[in-house]
Amino acid sequence: MNEFLDLIIGFIEGVPTEIRILITGLAIMLETSVLIGLLVPGDTVVLFSSTGISNWQEVFLTIAVVVLGALVGSSFGFWIGNLFGPRLRAGWLGEKIGAERWSLADNFVRSRGGIAVFVSRFLPVLHSIVPLTAGMSVMRYRTFLAWISPASLLWAILYVSIGFGAADTYRNLKDTLDQAGWVFIGIISISLGIIFLVKKALTSLTRTRSKGG
Repeated sequence: MNEFLDLIIGFIEGVPTEIRILITGLAIMLETSVLIGLLVPGDTVVLFSSTGISNWQEVFLTIAVVVLGALVGSSFGFWIGNLFGPRLRAGWLGEKIGAERWSLADNFVRSRGGIAVFVSRFLPVLHSIVPLTAGMSVMRYRTFLAWISPASLLWAILYVSIGFGAADTYRNLKDTLDQAGWVFIGIISISLGIIFLVKKALTSLTRTRSKGG
C-alpha cells in the first residue's frame, strides 16, 4: 500500500504548484456552474489536489483559489438565472435539470432564503441549481454573496484539510510504519463517511422543509 500511495502522491506532487492549484480552482468553478456542476466531481478534485500540498502556504493558497472558483461559478449561475429566468427553465437546460430538481430548489430558496444558499453549497446537485433559482427570485446579489461566501470558505477548508491532513500524516508515518498507507485510507474513508451522513441528513431535511414551506 505504501508503494502505491508513494506513486499516486508523488505524481500529484510532481505537478507544478501553480498549475495544480489553478486546475483545482477551475474544477470548482465548473462544479458550481450551470449544468456542468452536475458532472464535475469538485470534491474529489480538491481531495486529490490537496494530497500534493507540502506546506502551510500552499494550504492557504489552495483554500483561497477554491473559494474564488466557487464564488465565480456560483455568481455565474446567479446572473444567468437573473437574466434569463423562465426562458432558461423552458429550454434544453431546464429539461436536463428536471422539474423535480427545479421544484426542490425553488421551494428551498423561497422558504429558507439565504440559509438555503448556504446549505446548498454542501449538497449534491443543489449546489449548482440553487444559484440559478436564487437569481430568478427576489434575492439581491449582495445577499446571495453574503451567504455563499462563508459556505464556500467552510467547504474549502473542510476538503483541503482532509486531503492535506491525510497525506501529511502518511508522510510522517511511512518511514516507520508499514501500515501507514492504511492510516491514510482510514482518515479519508472516515472523513468522507461522516460527510456522506451529514449530506444525507441535510438532503432529507431540505426536502422536508421545502415541502413544508
